[in-house]
Amino acid sequence: MRNKLCKYLLHLFILLFIILEQLPTYSVAQNNIKPKNWVVVIDAGHGGKDPGTIGLKSKEKDIALSIALKLGKYISENFNDVKIIYTRSDDTFIPLDERSKIANNAHADLFISIHCNSAPNKNVYGAETYVMGLHRSEDNLDVAMRENAVITLEDDYSVKYEGYDPNSTESFIIFSMLQNAFLDQSLNLAETVQSDFRERANRKDRGVRQAGFLVLWKTAMPSVLVEVGYLSNPREENFLITDDGQSYIASSIYRAFKEYKTNYDNYNKAIAKGMLNSSTNNEEVKKHSEQASVCDTSKNENNPIEFKIQVAVSSDKLNPNKTFKQIGGIYELHINGVYKYCYGNYSNYNDAQNDITKIKTYYPDAFIIALKNGIPIPIKLALEEQAAVLSTSNTN
Repeated sequence: MRNKLCKYLLHLFILLFIILEQLPTYSVAQNNIKPKNWVVVIDAGHGGKDPGTIGLKSKEKDIALSIALKLGKYISENFNDVKIIYTRSDDTFIPLDERSKIANNAHADLFISIHCNSAPNKNVYGAETYVMGLHRSEDNLDVAMRENAVITLEDDYSVKYEGYDPNSTESFIIFSMLQNAFLDQSLNLAETVQSDFRERANRKDRGVRQAGFLVLWKTAMPSVLVEVGYLSNPREENFLITDDGQSYIASSIYRAFKEYKTNYDNYNKAIAKGMLNSSTNNEEVKKHSEQASVCDTSKNENNPIEFKIQVAVSSDKLNPNKTFKQIGGIYELHINGVYKYCYGNYSNYNDAQNDITKIKTYYPDAFIIALKNGIPIPIKLALEEQAAVLSTSNTN
């Protein structure tokens, strides 16, 4: 067990080195900042000899491919600064490690994997989006193990995946330590996808979840895996096999991408206009966030940013005292027609990080969110803005 743990930690350090090498850098001179050209890798799950989940009338590999191609078409037609790369564009079997390699070699900005789900209970339906992380429940573990079992179709899979056994829960315990280095961004995109499914496509929202998917394991960029629906549910399968149904799904994911990209582009525009400090590096952000407790920026009119720990999201209003009995202090936020249930109110990101370990004991899917003037913004943008404000105040 100890040797396996050491091997996985070594691979984690190698992965982090690769990620750091690929992170974008900005010139100190604002005039040298150029608009970013995006690369999005869209992964249609399964394919070829691997059919994936099989319904009464369809196969997962066919539906996933159709939605993936529609999604890529929508993005290409509306964004001339985005290059789309497909891990497969036909009925071909692609090993899981090859899919992440395609994304890494392309220095992709996003990796979106499309799948269909299945459950013993044929009444289960709806869409859910996963990010790389610890399996938080038995259901999440079952989904991840089923999707990962495809590696047994690959030659020498035990060597390629460093001894990972798709049937072993022990393998999952070690494997799950390799958290997605871009967890905040991945969660941001995943929640946006689910929000659009719920609000625009009228899909049952089964939430954002974390699980140990091999296809997300070595991606050096924000990555999500979207389970668009259940082929085990005859009614939902009838929806998913239609051109209209697949178009609805692809349109929702497209709109989520559009919102995600818009936020990123606005961030870059703020840098170009000198609204943010483009030369701030990661160490400076960390240093300033540690100092933020001295200067309560949530009460600073020039930079009203606050961090919270989100434990749940619901389209229906809940009673926090009854629903979240395990720990006190859970309160409700109503944002964009959705109820978010949160803990804490921090001006310092590090304080939120310190508390989230305790919160995850009771609510394992909890994660940190940032708000500015009550509006959710990416964590990176919040830290950059705080660093810029603190740099200005220190100069003065």
